[in-house]
Amino acid sequence: MLTVDGVERRVDVDGDTPVLWVLRDVLGMTGTKFGCGLGLCGACTVHVDGVATRSCITTVESVSGAKVDTIESLAGTRAGAALQKAWLDLDVVQCGYCQSGQLMSAAALLAQNPAPSDADIDAAMSGNICRCGTYLRIRAGIKHAAAALGATSMKEPA
Repeated sequence: MLTVDGVERRVDVDGDTPVLWVLRDVLGMTGTKFGCGLGLCGACTVHVDGVATRSCITTVESVSGAKVDTIESLAGTRAGAALQKAWLDLDVVQCGYCQSGQLMSAAALLAQNPAPSDADIDAAMSGNICRCGTYLRIRAGIKHAAAALGATSMKEPA
């Protein structure tokens, strides 16, 4: 059994099958993207028990009993809705291919740190590659979402 976006699902795959391919090919959930297949680009990021995880290198057997959340359920969370609105308000997206992974990593960051500094954002997002180079807009979007979520101060390095 695999719990995806709050729904228990039975999947008939080998235990060493990457979660990415279970989501896309078995469950038809194509929001999570394939990028590099090595866990280096971040396009395939999902949450496993709230932790940003590269689904292309995570086996389905390793998430047995865990809660897997995908981009398809992100808008149902307070942070996810704020991030998606910020992305739209600030025109963060250029081509858009990496953005599901960017949003999932950003949501995991805000769940851990509701008022991230630039350094916090850079550290949390460092494994997510954007070929269009929208890193400054991504950072601005995360700060915008944090402010919308009620973070009263943005920590900046001294």
